[in-house]
Amino acid sequence: MTNVKQYTDAQLLERVEFIGGMIPNKGKYLIIGVQSQEDQPNFFDDKFYVFDGPDFRMVSTGTTNTGKVGLLHFENYNPKGVAVWKTNQWIPDLYKRGYHKASRSDGGMRALRQQKPILYYRDNNKNLKAEETGEVHQGIIWANMHGVDYNPFSSKIKELINGWSIGCQVWNRMGDYRQMIQATWKRNKTVDYALLKEF
Repeated sequence: MTNVKQYTDAQLLERVEFIGGMIPNKGKYLIIGVQSQEDQPNFFDDKFYVFDGPDFRMVSTGTTNTGKVGLLHFENYNPKGVAVWKTNQWIPDLYKRGYHKASRSDGGMRALRQQKPILYYRDNNKNLKAEETGEVHQGIIWANMHGVDYNPFSSKIKELINGWSIGCQVWNRMGDYRQMIQATWKRNKTVDYALLKEF
């Protein structure tokens, strides 16, 4: 469930340019994540918009924040706190095709893997809110874009994030996710990404 506002294509693209981004030419994908102002703890309440250059292709739901597992038990991943993306940032060529958790016995999940640094914070106050406070870090932390099921034929839809995001950008509707992955993998090019705060 998401209460993120409805936007026109022009509003989204203008916002990306406003934060310093560039819209690619047709033939290269741009994905825009819009993070909910409401930010319901542990719920998939954000949106992802997919563009082929300036042309809108699809919209779906997911999360741009970590879930309850990362927020409350970050010491299992990083003693300094869980990664929280800085919003209103655009990263050209952020993602390339690959696998999320490829070390699994099933080979992992087809995904978009982080290959360029992002700006992020470390949240360690365990209040169930992913907050943009403290020192800004920059780096590659394998904050991939992936779905919520390792079954490649799944149509699962999840409402709660729990452990599905420890800093990743995660789609909660596997039918939509498959459609996006098939398109981006087929193109076999890097994917630009912009993370916007709801505006």
